[in-house]
Amino acid sequence: MSSVTAGHGHAHDGASVDFNAAFGIGIALNIAFVAVEAFYGWKINSLALLADAGHNLSDIAGLVLAWGGALAGKLRPDARHTYGWKRGSIMAAFANALLLLVAMGSLAWEAAHRLQSPEATEGWTIIAVAGVGIVINTATALLFMRGRKSDLNIRGAFLHMAADALVSLGVVIGGALYLWSGYLWIDPVMSLVIAVVIVVGTWNLFRQSLHLLFDGVPEGIDPEAVHSLLLGLPNVSGVHDLHIWAMGTSQVALTAHLELIDPTAAMAALLGRAEDELHARFEIRHVTLQLEPPAYAQRCRLLGEVICGQPRPQIMAPP
Repeated sequence: MSSVTAGHGHAHDGASVDFNAAFGIGIALNIAFVAVEAFYGWKINSLALLADAGHNLSDIAGLVLAWGGALAGKLRPDARHTYGWKRGSIMAAFANALLLLVAMGSLAWEAAHRLQSPEATEGWTIIAVAGVGIVINTATALLFMRGRKSDLNIRGAFLHMAADALVSLGVVIGGALYLWSGYLWIDPVMSLVIAVVIVVGTWNLFRQSLHLLFDGVPEGIDPEAVHSLLLGLPNVSGVHDLHIWAMGTSQVALTAHLELIDPTAAMAALLGRAEDELHARFEIRHVTLQLEPPAYAQRCRLLGEVICGQPRPQIMAPP
């Protein structure tokens, strides 16, 4: 008779830190700054200030999306959603990146038109308003600094705010150059530079979140190394049907079939060691292992992917 045992590692989510206050403060600060920046950009006819205000407005929407994704990830699983809503954080990160790319495309289009007929502006006002932006965006980025390494969704919020601080610095530099030279084209050119900087910084977030949406192996995890770790466990002679994916932006799941040399040996120690090593080496916290005696493993190999998947699937690491 086949003997199938599943081991589940239900460690706490790596992103257990509560960022609700950070999101609330960040959104409030940026709403106030957008209102000030848009007003002065309109008053002195500065495309650079209006562009930065538009970008900060999209970042407010991005912070709202990220907050919603973080809250969704904390909802408890139920009978109809057995993994809960953790994928909401991946969707929020993807929507965030897509929103930024679209906004920067619109900005570049407008700046290109403005280059054909540049208009005068007020350098000192640009410098003053953008200087306030540096302070606000830096303060907001610092609110998310401690979560940027463990959660792609939080990293997106951090990168947006850090990029905004750099963009505001660029606007200050543009205002200073305008005061020094008087060239009218500096304002739209600085807007184009802002757009390029943000697109470059956003592309990696877009690529990673899209990869995770399609159940790609998260970055930093080598599937072959995971396979070797499992194969090297005591009493394990084969590994197949190995799957690694992200449940959310801060939690990785794994399922695999392990063929046992001796199915009568104690299994608790094997499962505990597998879970501990996967957690320590790869930060994989949700582990499900099917332990198979040789006869059942042979059945899997014969039936192939119809029931059990390929004996050893070719798992490709993310680009």
